[in-house]
Amino acid sequence: MNGRIIAIGDIHGCHQEFAELLDRLALTKDDRLILVGDLVNRGPDSCKVIDLARQHRAVSLLGNHELRLLTYKKNGTPASAIARETDADTFRKLRPEDWTYLEEMPLTHYIPELNTVFVHGGFLPGEPWQRQPASVVTHIQSIKADGKPCKRSDAPYAPAWADLWNGPPFVVYGHTPRPEVYKRKWSVGIDTGCAMGGCLTAYILPEKRFVQVKARRRYYS
Repeated sequence: MNGRIIAIGDIHGCHQEFAELLDRLALTKDDRLILVGDLVNRGPDSCKVIDLARQHRAVSLLGNHELRLLTYKKNGTPASAIARETDADTFRKLRPEDWTYLEEMPLTHYIPELNTVFVHGGFLPGEPWQRQPASVVTHIQSIKADGKPCKRSDAPYAPAWADLWNGPPFVVYGHTPRPEVYKRKWSVGIDTGCAMGGCLTAYILPEKRFVQVKARRRYYS
């Protein structure tokens, strides 16, 4: 492995912060860029984020926001019928090549030499991670008492899936925005809420270093 592995958390259309972070990272041709999903919605320009991702040959993983947009498209839902305003806005603006980009997004990316897997949301502990469906790995935040995955808001006192995850593999994920990077023995959560006025976070391997840029403003609340 010559270059660095660089994972970046949920960008959510924040193209200026993404561009600034890429400048600070000073990527080389040997580096591998992995975006852990939710490139789109909420921030100012999802199309520019996709352009930058393409330009830097990023591995872009499927997030719940991409999955939702693809579901609208598959079901033939018109933009006018989409209740979430930022979804409807993105839906109208995406170009044909952007839709193709979303359709080709993998669920996970595994790097054997680091025994590390990258994913948007996370995994259900106790089940083989490779076989978990999109509905789980793009959405999971917490684990209910019955062992089922859920959103934080559905069960505020339920433990985070990462608190119950005992690897290997080590998991790098986004999806659950927090004020700080969420470090556990077998995982790291790098969604630090850029679109909500937090930071955009990069995690660099093998050196295990973080680089952050502050959001220029709060785009979404």
